[in-house]
Amino acid sequence: MKRLFETDAGYFTPDGKEYVVTTPRTPRPWSNVVSNGDTGFIVSQTGGGYSWRTNAQVNRITRWDQDIVKDEWGKFLYVQDRDSGDVWSAAWKPVCVEPDFYEVRYGAGVVTFRSRNFGIDSAWTMFVPVDDPVEVWRLTLHNRTRKRRRLRLMTYFEWGLGAAPDWHREFHKCFVETSYDRSSHAIVATKRLWEVPSDRGHWNSSWPYVAFHSCSVKPASYDASKENVLGPYGSFRQPRGLSLKRLPGSTGNLWDPVASLMVDVVLKPGEDRVVTFTLGVVESRDEIKKLTTTYHALPKVDAALDRVRKRWDDLLGAAPVETPDASMDVLLNRWLPYQAIAGRLWGRTGYYQAGGAFGYRDQLQDSQIFLPIDPSMTRKQILLHARHQFKDGTVYHWWHPLSEVGLPTTMTDDLLWLPYLVDAYLQETGDDSILSAKEPFIDDPAGGTIYDHAVLAIERVLARFSPRGLPLIGTGDWNDGINAAGIKWKGESVWLGQFLYGILRSFAAVVAQRGDSARHAAFAQRAEALRSALNQHGWDGDWYIYGTTDEGQKIGSRESTAGRIHLNPQTWSVLADVASPERARAVMDKALEMLEYKAGPLLLYPAYSVPDEKIGYLTRYAPGTRENGAVYTHAATWAVIAAAKLGRPEDAYRLFRKLSPIVRGRRPKAYGAEPYVTAGNIDGPDSPFYGRGGWTWYSGSAAWLWKAGYEWILGVRASRQGLVVEPCIPHQWKRFAVTRVFRGATYRITVLNPRGASRGIQSVQIDGVQMASFVPRSAVVLPVQSAGSTHSITITMGGQKRA
Repeated sequence: MKRLFETDAGYFTPDGKEYVVTTPRTPRPWSNVVSNGDTGFIVSQTGGGYSWRTNAQVNRITRWDQDIVKDEWGKFLYVQDRDSGDVWSAAWKPVCVEPDFYEVRYGAGVVTFRSRNFGIDSAWTMFVPVDDPVEVWRLTLHNRTRKRRRLRLMTYFEWGLGAAPDWHREFHKCFVETSYDRSSHAIVATKRLWEVPSDRGHWNSSWPYVAFHSCSVKPASYDASKENVLGPYGSFRQPRGLSLKRLPGSTGNLWDPVASLMVDVVLKPGEDRVVTFTLGVVESRDEIKKLTTTYHALPKVDAALDRVRKRWDDLLGAAPVETPDASMDVLLNRWLPYQAIAGRLWGRTGYYQAGGAFGYRDQLQDSQIFLPIDPSMTRKQILLHARHQFKDGTVYHWWHPLSEVGLPTTMTDDLLWLPYLVDAYLQETGDDSILSAKEPFIDDPAGGTIYDHAVLAIERVLARFSPRGLPLIGTGDWNDGINAAGIKWKGESVWLGQFLYGILRSFAAVVAQRGDSARHAAFAQRAEALRSALNQHGWDGDWYIYGTTDEGQKIGSRESTAGRIHLNPQTWSVLADVASPERARAVMDKALEMLEYKAGPLLLYPAYSVPDEKIGYLTRYAPGTRENGAVYTHAATWAVIAAAKLGRPEDAYRLFRKLSPIVRGRRPKAYGAEPYVTAGNIDGPDSPFYGRGGWTWYSGSAAWLWKAGYEWILGVRASRQGLVVEPCIPHQWKRFAVTRVFRGATYRITVLNPRGASRGIQSVQIDGVQMASFVPRSAVVLPVQSAGSTHSITITMGGQKRA
């Protein structure tokens, strides 16, 4: 079997659908996030991780401690030879025996640990069925030896049952009660306290769920006490329970609550045996029997796993590409959309940021990934966020599902992502009905239409301007770390002005369509005044400043000692058409000259080495890390798009590859992070760990890097008029192919490049017929076709070879 992009730590399978980790000792924990949209888990290559339902922060099911060095908290499955006494685990942790063979196969919605220890092969597959709130473990054991083997299995994890981190354990254990359901072979856990607000006071409601852990065969014994299973002063590595003939069977309350099932297995030489376990969270005890009956039956387990795989194949296979760059194919076809959906939209959690909330700006941007896959999911996200807006147009910065606790914000960009996404949805679907859909406000149940919600957001920002005609930065715009610059509502944001200008121009078509002529005229007038102010007060001679503080101090200026140039106002001057064509080219030149390094374009340079309390906590990060002089991947993707928009294929493709986790991951020890998902940041030149990736999975960069590659390098993107194709590719590419569903029709697009061009289209054929009246140019807009139809498009490039 061909192995793609193999290193000493792992490889991709030939179809790119799985990443196979070949050692438990990766430089940092390499994880997979698995979710069905409600229930989920995250697991590392060692077996560390945790489980949740709906919200990984306020409804964590199993305990976990964030320690990426030791990575020793998880859900464990011990294996013991009852004759020799040898003990190992189905994953590497917690026993850490050196296996004869070890690999972890990460796929969409499924994880499998495969190992060989003491003559026993094991394959531990974990997944969450499509529709049920349960985690299924399918353990296969195979006896490779010539003698009968008597084995003992013991599961172990600690109940969390509520908010995480569970830092006051002696308090919380007082409210947990465990029991054993013999008919379901299940340990059951409830909790009489949930740490969310209620109408009867703080911490005065019960956890509204029932958790269970069961086995497909009758356990030989069980226990729900940490003290009994680990032993006083015991350890995960050597649990006391395995030295006992049977676990004591303790349940009830006032124990430190855990779940541990012990199962005896006998294997003849060459024999296989499959045992299944479940970990579920339901609303009532009545559901336990139904779920355990289903997932104790191996045929139903295998059918459920097949359904999970099909679901992900359908989602991730909706817009396939085939290019000369296999790493780009793997990212665009599989791992970037998977990261955006499973990690950001459904799980909203990761090893580096174990959250669970919705970020107002975050998940709106992430939901762009659904536009070419299933636009109804983007619509659903828009409606959800509209419900978390106040009637004055402001919004929660974040809120927690289940508790609905949110943070009202004076950050100034959050609210604008709503009209941005509404406009993107309309360009993709042409579905104007969304504008008339009604949703409540947080403080007004009567609510308004989505059009009302969108224009309120825009008008709220327009009401917060400086005397110079620039928007106020408040306690941060997109960059949370610039949280002190505008506390007094005097500091300005040039980047926010550019973003707003782009929205005013693009949303103008929506306003006009609604017949809202007065508002259309007002928005147009404000847009032109804003563009003038940005170019007058935001221009610093060679680049745009980021903004100003309450005291009038420039941020990102030639006058600055640190943070002299920031990336975002340069890229968005291009993306929003704030800069003239000549200035846009000059700005991009300067941005690449001053900010591009080996791992991509830095967010700012040079890094702050001394905290500046007038700017914010960004300046307090260690130099070269996170937003302080590192590659902040989310923002760096905008540089790829800006380069492509300017018609610079070599720049765009080079930057894309610098951000590619597959390319960066070719040197695992230097990069450190997973090679199959984007990192939130890559350390910059001022860091002693220059080039090291971090904060993977929970990063808004996944959907944006997909857009950069698919919509701007390959150039296939939606517009109101039709499907745009504007290739901006390396001149060495001879062809590429894309299949794209647009407004219900399927477009099978083949782009040929016989002359080694980078841009420019010479001819277009639709179903074998030359497109009428087409004149060679950089882009073509393919007409909207009838829903359900399929069309073959052949585009031949020619003309410009280099930007």
